[in-house]
Amino acid sequence: MDKGKILNKKSMDFLEKYLNNAAPTGYEAEGQKLWMKYLEPYVDEFITDIYGTAVGVINPDAEFKVVIEGHADEISWYVNYITDDGLIYVVRNGGSDHQIAASKRVNIHTKNGIVKGVFGWPAIHTRDKEKEQAPKMDNICIDVGCSTKEEVENLGVHVGCVITYPDDFFILNEDKFVCRALDNRIGGFMIAQVARLLKENKKKLPFGLYVTNSVQEEIGLRGAEMITQRIKPNVAIVTDVTHDTTTPMIEKKTNGLAKIGAGPVIAYAPAVQNNLRELLIETAEEKQIPFQRAANSRFTGTDTDAFAYSNGGVPSALISLPLRYMHTTVEMVHKNDVENVINLIYESLLRIKEGENFSYFK
Repeated sequence: MDKGKILNKKSMDFLEKYLNNAAPTGYEAEGQKLWMKYLEPYVDEFITDIYGTAVGVINPDAEFKVVIEGHADEISWYVNYITDDGLIYVVRNGGSDHQIAASKRVNIHTKNGIVKGVFGWPAIHTRDKEKEQAPKMDNICIDVGCSTKEEVENLGVHVGCVITYPDDFFILNEDKFVCRALDNRIGGFMIAQVARLLKENKKKLPFGLYVTNSVQEEIGLRGAEMITQRIKPNVAIVTDVTHDTTTPMIEKKTNGLAKIGAGPVIAYAPAVQNNLRELLIETAEEKQIPFQRAANSRFTGTDTDAFAYSNGGVPSALISLPLRYMHTTVEMVHKNDVENVINLIYESLLRIKEGENFSYFK
Protein backbone atom coordinates (compact mmCIF):
# COMPACT_ATOMS: atom_id res chain seq x y z
CA MET A 1 0.00 0.00 0.00
CA ASP A 2 1.14 3.55 -0.73
CA LYS A 3 2.45 4.86 2.59
CA GLY A 4 1.03 8.29 1.84
CA LYS A 5 -2.48 6.88 2.21
CA ILE A 6 -2.02 5.25 5.60
CA LEU A 7 -1.93 8.32 7.84
CA ASN A 8 -3.75 11.53 7.00
CA LYS A 9 -4.53 14.79 8.79
CA LYS A 10 -7.81 13.51 10.19
CA SER A 11 -6.17 10.40 11.62
CA MET A 12 -3.28 12.40 13.10
CA ASP A 13 -5.70 14.88 14.69
CA PHE A 14 -7.52 11.92 16.22
CA LEU A 15 -4.27 10.37 17.47
CA GLU A 16 -3.31 13.57 19.29
CA LYS A 17 -6.74 14.00 20.86
CA TYR A 18 -6.94 10.31 21.78
CA LEU A 19 -3.49 10.24 23.42
CA ASN A 20 -3.97 13.49 25.31
CA ASN A 21 -7.19 12.23 26.88
CA ALA A 22 -6.57 10.36 30.13
CA ALA A 23 -7.81 6.74 30.19
CA PRO A 24 -6.25 4.98 33.19
CA THR A 25 -6.93 1.32 33.88
CA GLY A 26 -10.50 0.98 35.11
CA TYR A 27 -11.43 4.45 33.82
CA GLU A 28 -11.17 4.01 30.06
CA ALA A 29 -14.73 5.05 29.12
CA GLU A 30 -14.10 8.61 27.91
CA GLY A 31 -11.25 7.44 25.69
CA GLN A 32 -13.43 4.63 24.36
CA LYS A 33 -16.12 7.14 23.42
CA LEU A 34 -13.55 9.16 21.42
CA TRP A 35 -12.36 5.96 19.73
CA MET A 36 -15.87 4.81 18.84
CA LYS A 37 -16.80 8.21 17.42
CA TYR A 38 -13.76 8.10 15.13
CA LEU A 39 -14.39 4.48 14.12
CA GLU A 40 -18.14 4.83 13.52
CA PRO A 41 -17.99 5.57 9.75
CA TYR A 42 -15.89 2.46 9.12
CA VAL A 43 -17.83 -0.28 10.93
CA ASP A 44 -21.36 -1.69 10.87
CA GLU A 45 -22.07 -1.81 14.59
CA PHE A 46 -20.49 -1.72 18.04
CA ILE A 47 -20.31 -4.14 20.95
CA THR A 48 -19.43 -2.87 24.43
CA ASP A 49 -19.17 -4.70 27.72
CA ILE A 50 -19.86 -3.75 31.30
CA TYR A 51 -16.20 -2.90 32.08
CA GLY A 52 -15.70 -0.72 29.02
CA THR A 53 -14.15 -2.78 26.23
CA ALA A 54 -15.37 -1.51 22.85
CA VAL A 55 -15.57 -3.49 19.60
CA GLY A 56 -16.33 -2.17 16.13
CA VAL A 57 -17.79 -4.94 13.98
CA ILE A 58 -17.65 -5.30 10.20
CA ASN A 59 -19.93 -8.02 8.76
CA PRO A 60 -21.62 -8.84 12.08
CA ASP A 61 -23.74 -11.65 10.60
CA ALA A 62 -20.75 -13.72 9.45
CA GLU A 63 -20.15 -16.96 11.35
CA PHE A 64 -16.35 -16.87 11.01
CA LYS A 65 -14.89 -14.17 13.28
CA VAL A 66 -11.49 -12.51 13.17
CA VAL A 67 -10.30 -10.15 15.92
CA ILE A 68 -7.73 -7.41 15.55
CA GLU A 69 -6.96 -5.99 18.97
CA GLY A 70 -5.17 -3.35 21.00
CA HIS A 71 -5.71 -2.16 24.58
CA ALA A 72 -7.09 1.17 25.69
CA ASP A 73 -5.75 1.72 29.20
CA GLU A 74 -2.74 3.57 30.54
CA ILE A 75 -0.81 3.11 33.75
CA SER A 76 -1.66 5.43 36.64
CA TRP A 77 -1.66 5.78 40.41
CA TYR A 78 -4.28 5.67 43.17
CA VAL A 79 -4.45 7.94 46.19
CA ASN A 80 -3.62 5.54 49.04
CA TYR A 81 -3.02 7.68 52.12
CA ILE A 82 -3.33 11.36 53.02
CA THR A 83 -1.12 12.59 55.87
CA ASP A 84 -2.21 15.06 58.54
CA ASP A 85 0.10 17.56 56.82
CA GLY A 86 -1.77 17.21 53.51
CA LEU A 87 0.71 15.08 51.57
CA ILE A 88 -0.54 12.18 49.46
CA TYR A 89 1.04 8.73 49.21
CA VAL A 90 0.12 6.46 46.31
CA VAL A 91 -0.15 2.87 45.11
CA ARG A 92 0.20 1.66 41.54
CA ASN A 93 -2.61 1.10 39.08
CA GLY A 94 -0.61 -0.98 36.59
CA GLY A 95 3.16 -0.88 36.21
CA SER A 96 3.75 2.75 37.14
CA ASP A 97 7.43 3.57 37.57
CA HIS A 98 8.35 5.09 40.93
CA GLN A 99 11.76 6.16 39.66
CA ILE A 100 10.37 8.66 37.15
CA ALA A 101 7.80 10.15 39.54
CA ALA A 102 9.97 12.67 41.37
CA SER A 103 9.26 16.26 40.21
CA LYS A 104 6.48 15.19 37.82
CA ARG A 105 3.21 17.10 37.59
CA VAL A 106 0.05 15.05 38.11
CA ASN A 107 -3.70 15.26 37.57
CA ILE A 108 -5.83 13.84 40.37
CA HIS A 109 -9.25 12.88 39.03
CA THR A 110 -12.10 13.79 41.40
CA LYS A 111 -15.85 14.23 41.13
CA ASN A 112 -15.18 17.98 41.19
CA GLY A 113 -12.79 17.74 38.24
CA ILE A 114 -9.01 17.70 37.97
CA VAL A 115 -6.93 18.66 40.99
CA LYS A 116 -3.35 19.56 40.08
CA GLY A 117 -0.42 18.30 42.09
CA VAL A 118 3.29 17.51 41.95
CA PHE A 119 5.44 14.64 43.08
CA GLY A 120 7.76 16.65 45.32
CA TRP A 121 11.41 15.73 45.90
CA PRO A 122 14.02 17.08 48.33
CA ALA A 123 16.42 19.64 46.87
CA ILE A 124 19.90 18.38 45.98
CA HIS A 125 21.36 20.74 48.61
CA THR A 126 19.52 18.97 51.43
CA ARG A 127 20.26 15.37 50.55
CA ASP A 128 22.94 13.32 52.27
CA LYS A 129 25.47 12.68 49.48
CA GLU A 130 26.88 9.67 51.37
CA LYS A 131 23.48 7.92 51.69
CA GLU A 132 21.50 9.40 48.83
CA GLN A 133 18.13 7.69 48.29
CA ALA A 134 16.53 6.91 44.96
CA PRO A 135 12.79 7.47 44.52
CA LYS A 136 10.88 4.54 46.04
CA MET A 137 7.25 3.76 46.76
CA ASP A 138 7.64 4.74 50.42
CA ASN A 139 9.35 8.09 49.80
CA ILE A 140 7.50 9.60 46.82
CA CYS A 141 4.46 11.69 47.65
CA ILE A 142 2.21 14.25 46.00
CA ASP A 143 1.86 17.86 47.13
CA VAL A 144 -1.37 19.63 46.13
CA GLY A 145 -0.51 22.85 47.95
CA CYS A 146 -2.42 22.04 51.13
CA SER A 147 -1.18 22.00 54.72
CA THR A 148 -3.81 19.71 56.26
CA LYS A 149 -5.69 16.52 55.40
CA GLU A 150 -8.96 18.45 55.69
CA GLU A 151 -7.81 20.93 53.03
CA VAL A 152 -6.98 18.06 50.67
CA GLU A 153 -10.37 16.43 51.22
CA ASN A 154 -12.15 19.73 50.66
CA LEU A 155 -10.67 19.72 47.15
CA GLY A 156 -12.53 16.46 46.52
CA VAL A 157 -9.45 14.26 46.86
CA HIS A 158 -9.93 11.01 48.74
CA VAL A 159 -8.44 7.53 48.94
CA GLY A 160 -9.13 5.76 45.64
CA CYS A 161 -8.92 8.81 43.37
CA VAL A 162 -6.96 7.91 40.27
CA ILE A 163 -3.90 9.94 39.26
CA THR A 164 -2.44 10.45 35.76
CA TYR A 165 0.31 12.49 34.19
CA PRO A 166 -0.70 15.46 32.00
CA ASP A 167 2.09 15.09 29.42
CA ASP A 168 0.80 15.69 25.86
CA PHE A 169 1.60 14.33 22.43
CA PHE A 170 4.32 15.87 20.27
CA ILE A 171 6.41 14.92 17.25
CA LEU A 172 10.19 14.79 17.66
CA ASN A 173 12.48 15.33 14.67
CA GLU A 174 9.62 15.00 12.15
CA ASP A 175 8.93 11.27 12.48
CA LYS A 176 9.03 10.22 16.16
CA PHE A 177 5.74 10.26 18.05
CA VAL A 178 6.21 11.00 21.78
CA CYS A 179 3.63 10.82 24.56
CA ARG A 180 2.59 9.03 27.71
CA ALA A 181 0.09 6.22 26.98
CA LEU A 182 1.44 5.22 23.57
CA ASP A 183 1.34 1.90 25.43
CA ASN A 184 -1.11 1.06 24.12
CA ARG A 185 -3.53 3.63 22.78
CA ILE A 186 -1.36 3.61 19.69
CA GLY A 187 -2.64 0.03 19.28
CA GLY A 188 -6.25 1.19 19.32
CA PHE A 189 -5.29 3.90 16.86
CA MET A 190 -3.62 1.43 14.49
CA ILE A 191 -6.50 -1.05 14.39
CA ALA A 192 -8.89 1.86 13.76
CA GLN A 193 -6.75 2.83 10.75
CA VAL A 194 -7.03 -0.73 9.43
CA ALA A 195 -10.83 -0.44 9.54
CA ARG A 196 -10.66 2.96 7.84
CA LEU A 197 -8.46 1.67 5.04
CA LEU A 198 -10.68 -1.36 4.44
CA LYS A 199 -13.65 0.99 4.05
CA GLU A 200 -11.87 3.57 1.91
CA ASN A 201 -10.40 0.90 -0.36
CA LYS A 202 -13.78 -0.85 -0.61
CA LYS A 203 -12.42 -4.21 0.52
CA LYS A 204 -15.02 -6.90 1.23
CA LEU A 205 -13.93 -9.45 3.80
CA PRO A 206 -15.30 -13.02 3.73
CA PHE A 207 -15.62 -13.03 7.53
CA GLY A 208 -16.69 -10.87 10.43
CA LEU A 209 -14.00 -8.47 11.61
CA TYR A 210 -14.03 -7.48 15.27
CA VAL A 211 -11.92 -4.36 15.84
CA THR A 212 -11.37 -4.71 19.58
CA ASN A 213 -10.11 -2.09 22.02
CA SER A 214 -9.78 -3.93 25.34
CA VAL A 215 -9.62 -2.44 28.81
CA GLN A 216 -7.51 -3.37 31.83
CA GLU A 217 -4.56 -4.96 30.06
CA GLU A 218 -2.07 -3.25 32.35
CA ILE A 219 -3.27 -5.16 35.41
CA GLY A 220 -3.39 -8.63 33.86
CA LEU A 221 -5.09 -8.83 30.44
CA ARG A 222 -8.49 -8.63 32.13
CA GLY A 223 -10.49 -6.88 29.42
CA ALA A 224 -9.32 -9.32 26.77
CA GLU A 225 -10.21 -12.25 29.04
CA MET A 226 -13.77 -10.95 29.22
CA ILE A 227 -14.37 -9.92 25.61
CA THR A 228 -12.96 -13.07 24.02
CA GLN A 229 -15.66 -15.06 25.82
CA ARG A 230 -18.24 -12.67 24.38
CA ILE A 231 -16.98 -12.68 20.79
CA LYS A 232 -15.75 -16.29 20.63
CA PRO A 233 -13.37 -15.51 17.74
CA ASN A 234 -11.87 -17.99 15.30
CA VAL A 235 -8.64 -15.97 14.84
CA ALA A 236 -7.01 -13.13 16.78
CA ILE A 237 -4.25 -10.75 15.69
CA VAL A 238 -3.09 -8.62 18.61
CA THR A 239 -0.95 -5.51 18.51
CA ASP A 240 0.91 -4.03 21.46
CA VAL A 241 4.21 -2.28 22.04
CA THR A 242 7.57 -3.89 22.74
CA HIS A 243 10.90 -2.56 23.96
CA ASP A 244 13.37 -0.83 21.70
CA THR A 245 16.55 -2.27 23.17
CA THR A 246 19.09 0.05 21.54
CA THR A 247 19.09 2.73 24.25
CA PRO A 248 21.52 2.66 27.22
CA MET A 249 21.26 0.19 30.11
CA ILE A 250 19.31 -2.51 28.25
CA GLU A 251 21.03 -5.87 27.87
CA LYS A 252 20.34 -7.36 24.43
CA LYS A 253 21.49 -10.83 25.52
CA THR A 254 18.43 -11.08 27.75
CA ASN A 255 16.03 -8.63 26.11
CA GLY A 256 16.78 -9.35 22.45
CA LEU A 257 17.25 -6.75 19.73
CA ALA A 258 14.48 -4.47 18.50
CA LYS A 259 14.83 -0.96 17.15
CA ILE A 260 12.39 1.81 16.35
CA GLY A 261 12.27 2.49 12.63
CA ALA A 262 13.23 -1.08 11.69
CA GLY A 263 9.68 -2.37 11.32
CA PRO A 264 6.98 -4.28 13.22
CA VAL A 265 8.15 -7.02 15.57
CA ILE A 266 6.59 -10.45 14.97
CA ALA A 267 6.52 -12.61 18.09
CA TYR A 268 7.53 -16.22 18.66
CA ALA A 269 5.96 -17.76 21.78
CA PRO A 270 3.90 -20.80 22.76
CA ALA A 271 0.75 -18.66 22.67
CA VAL A 272 1.52 -17.61 19.09
CA GLN A 273 0.03 -20.09 16.63
CA ASN A 274 2.81 -20.97 14.22
CA ASN A 275 0.77 -21.15 11.01
CA LEU A 276 -0.87 -17.80 11.69
CA ARG A 277 2.53 -16.27 12.46
CA GLU A 278 3.87 -17.63 9.16
CA LEU A 279 0.96 -16.00 7.34
CA LEU A 280 2.07 -12.68 8.83
CA ILE A 281 5.68 -13.26 7.80
CA GLU A 282 4.75 -14.35 4.28
CA THR A 283 2.57 -11.26 3.96
CA ALA A 284 5.39 -9.00 5.12
CA GLU A 285 7.84 -10.58 2.70
CA GLU A 286 5.45 -10.49 -0.25
CA LYS A 287 4.42 -6.87 0.38
CA GLN A 288 7.98 -5.80 1.23
CA ILE A 289 7.03 -4.64 4.71
CA PRO A 290 10.14 -4.54 6.92
CA PHE A 291 9.84 -6.58 10.10
CA GLN A 292 11.79 -7.83 13.09
CA ARG A 293 11.47 -10.98 15.20
CA ALA A 294 11.22 -11.48 18.95
CA ALA A 295 11.33 -14.61 21.12
CA ASN A 296 8.94 -14.19 24.06
CA SER A 297 9.75 -17.37 25.99
CA ARG A 298 6.89 -18.74 28.12
CA PHE A 299 4.33 -16.00 27.46
CA THR A 300 4.01 -12.76 25.51
CA GLY A 301 2.75 -10.67 28.44
CA THR A 302 0.13 -9.18 26.11
CA ASP A 303 -3.55 -9.78 25.34
CA THR A 304 -2.35 -12.43 22.86
CA ASP A 305 -2.14 -14.83 25.80
CA ALA A 306 -5.74 -14.13 26.84
CA PHE A 307 -7.11 -14.77 23.35
CA ALA A 308 -4.92 -17.79 22.61
CA TYR A 309 -5.96 -19.76 25.68
CA SER A 310 -9.67 -18.92 25.56
CA ASN A 311 -12.65 -20.79 24.15
CA GLY A 312 -10.76 -24.07 23.82
CA GLY A 313 -7.92 -22.34 21.97
CA VAL A 314 -7.95 -19.51 19.41
CA PRO A 315 -5.20 -19.20 16.76
CA SER A 316 -3.51 -15.97 17.85
CA ALA A 317 -0.49 -13.92 16.82
CA LEU A 318 1.24 -10.78 18.03
CA ILE A 319 2.54 -7.85 16.00
CA SER A 320 4.43 -5.44 18.25
CA LEU A 321 5.38 -1.82 17.74
CA PRO A 322 8.91 -1.05 18.97
CA LEU A 323 8.87 1.69 21.60
CA ARG A 324 11.47 3.50 23.65
CA TYR A 325 11.09 4.39 27.34
CA MET A 326 8.06 2.24 28.14
CA HIS A 327 5.93 3.27 31.14
CA THR A 328 7.40 6.75 31.19
CA THR A 329 5.84 10.04 30.08
CA VAL A 330 8.11 10.20 27.02
CA GLU A 331 7.31 6.91 25.31
CA MET A 332 8.57 7.12 21.72
CA VAL A 333 7.70 5.30 18.49
CA HIS A 334 8.64 5.81 14.84
CA LYS A 335 6.03 6.97 12.35
CA ASN A 336 7.27 4.44 9.77
CA ASP A 337 6.71 1.57 12.20
CA VAL A 338 3.17 2.77 12.94
CA GLU A 339 2.42 2.80 9.21
CA ASN A 340 4.01 -0.60 8.70
CA VAL A 341 2.06 -2.23 11.55
CA ILE A 342 -1.17 -0.87 10.07
CA ASN A 343 -0.17 -2.10 6.63
CA LEU A 344 0.86 -5.54 7.88
CA ILE A 345 -2.44 -6.11 9.69
CA TYR A 346 -4.40 -4.79 6.69
CA GLU A 347 -2.60 -6.98 4.14
CA SER A 348 -2.71 -10.03 6.42
CA LEU A 349 -6.47 -9.78 6.79
CA LEU A 350 -6.80 -9.88 3.01
CA ARG A 351 -5.00 -13.26 3.03
CA ILE A 352 -7.16 -14.95 5.66
CA LYS A 353 -9.78 -17.26 4.19
CA GLU A 354 -13.19 -17.93 5.68
CA GLY A 355 -13.12 -21.10 7.75
CA GLU A 356 -9.33 -21.28 7.99
CA ASN A 357 -8.46 -22.96 11.29
CA PHE A 358 -4.66 -22.94 10.89
CA SER A 359 -4.52 -26.56 12.07
CA TYR A 360 -1.17 -28.38 12.18
CA PHE A 361 -2.96 -31.62 11.25
CA LYS A 362 -4.23 -31.23 7.71
